[in-house]
Amino acid sequence: MAREGYHLVRERGRAGGSGKRIAVGGLALVALVAVAGIAAAQGRPVALATALALVAVAGWRTLNRAARPAALRITLAEFDAMGHEEFAYAVRDLLVRDGWGARRAAGVIGADTRHGRILVRARHTRAGAAGATVGTSVMAEARGAAGPAHRADHAVVVTNGGFTQDAKAWGDRHGVRWIDRELLRRWAEQGAPLADLLRLPPDPLRPPQWRALRTRQAP
Repeated sequence: MAREGYHLVRERGRAGGSGKRIAVGGLALVALVAVAGIAAAQGRPVALATALALVAVAGWRTLNRAARPAALRITLAEFDAMGHEEFAYAVRDLLVRDGWGARRAAGVIGADTRHGRILVRARHTRAGAAGATVGTSVMAEARGAAGPAHRADHAVVVTNGGFTQDAKAWGDRHGVRWIDRELLRRWAEQGAPLADLLRLPPDPLRPPQWRALRTRQAP
């Protein structure tokens, strides 16, 4: 179930919403096709071309709205009930909701035309279990993977638990952003876009530190 995508499973259980959007879009397409037919019958090529263009635009918008999980909301209780893999795929779907082109790899890799590339490391924790907080080593792993492997502009670690104070301080010093339980609630339950939540700049203001380091070490 996790590999299929968390929002797909949820939406299938309440398919009426997307089904209604597709039905409305279908009616609009039928109406525009009828207009195009009338224009063709009357020998009006300009009107025909305009109608066909409207058909194409309406169809694209309908399918795009149906495909994007714009209303995806996930509660903390739902996160807590997940396993690690499902948690990672849910994080991917939240990125997709916010407009990032995202995929599951060694973490979650996302790309956005305004904010560049992002690497998100998802760390699921069990309440009360040993190691329920994320430590500095995970932050360092995220920073290391973001640069050489994925050339990401932003590195993020997200958990349904918490971070040690050392991990937060290390991340703040080295440019690795973190999302703890409270920030996860705002992102997943309340629908705050990730870019706004983390205050990502519209464009990377400078090359990440790992790119600069790689340039200095190049022969």
